[in-house]
Amino acid sequence: MSQKLYLIILLFAQLAIAQDFNEEKTTLANFLKRMYNSSPFEGVKVVEDYDNKYFISVVSLEKAKYPSSSAMIRVAQVKARQQASTFFNGSTITSDLVIRTSETKTKDSTTNVTEMIESIKENSVGFVKGMELLSNFPIEEDKRMVFIYFRLLGK
Repeated sequence: MSQKLYLIILLFAQLAIAQDFNEEKTTLANFLKRMYNSSPFEGVKVVEDYDNKYFISVVSLEKAKYPSSSAMIRVAQVKARQQASTFFNGSTITSDLVIRTSETKTKDSTTNVTEMIESIKENSVGFVKGMELLSNFPIEEDKRMVFIYFRLLGK
């Protein structure tokens, strides 16, 4: 009999912990949504509450560009992970500047045309695990969608 009682108490303790974590996630999601609505941003941030430190990655996408919501969610997930990978693992940025000049001659004057092309490439290599969708919500009269991904960094 005492073994059954022990199992029941253990089950209720696990449910209480799970419920507490869901409440924390809901509170964090509501806080971040209010923060975004007050001052919109994209990219990554580290946010702290009284008990935990969270890494967040915010992505905003235009709904009309995607044929389905599942495609939009997948793109948001990839972009959030890319931002996180750059944050945690760093990146290498290279820049090339190409200057092309051409000259057109006429009898009385010469016209010089200069065209400048700048190419910037960023490479980041790494793997980010543990990113989870915390919240998503529409903005700009339902034309765009904001996705907030997060990862618990620790206490």
